Amino acid sequence: MSKSSDFSHIEAIVIGASAGGIDALQEILSDLPSGYRLPVIVVLHIPEERESRLTELFSRWVALPVREALDKDEIAAGTVYFAGAGYHLSVETDRSFALSCEMPVFFSRPSIDVLMESAAQAYGRGLLGILLTGASQDGAAGLACVAECGGMTVVQDPAQAQISTMPQAALDRMTPDLVLPLSGIRDLLLNL
Repeated sequence: MSKSSDFSHIEAIVIGASAGGIDALQEILSDLPSGYRLPVIVVLHIPEERESRLTELFSRWVALPVREALDKDEIAAGTVYFAGAGYHLSVETDRSFALSCEMPVFFSRPSIDVLMESAAQAYGRGLLGILLTGASQDGAAGLACVAECGGMTVVQDPAQAQISTMPQAALDRMTPDLVLPLSGIRDLLLNL
């Protein structure tokens, strides 16, 4: 079986998005059933000075528990986690979260690269990284790190992204396992 069709070893999913990300995330996450076995960890670029309302918003659309990731929280299966405003979100090797205030990456804190690189180190081949619509290059290096650590990588088809800059930056840097429209990413998540 090819790497791109065998997802039985996946233990966690990380997703990065920026401009256009709320709509994209709603499309791929809203059909996940309660009892879904995997944690889903999301960085969506949000302004640092504003309180994140993502958990409140997505709790209306997603059957799974939706939480803001907190420092030292152990990552639980079947939960959607969002990075809060103003902090980088990392995954520790013990599979708990860490928050930090290092400098923004591509003008963003939280940074997709920071999350994906740390999760790749923690989960290795057990990680599925997904990069969606966005207007920066954040996430390209992180997704490449997921691939280097043996994880699976998916990029939203830039031709179908609301803003193609972010997925195209990933494609310019690496060859992901899959390039899919949102409907394909949704179906993939449902079949994991």
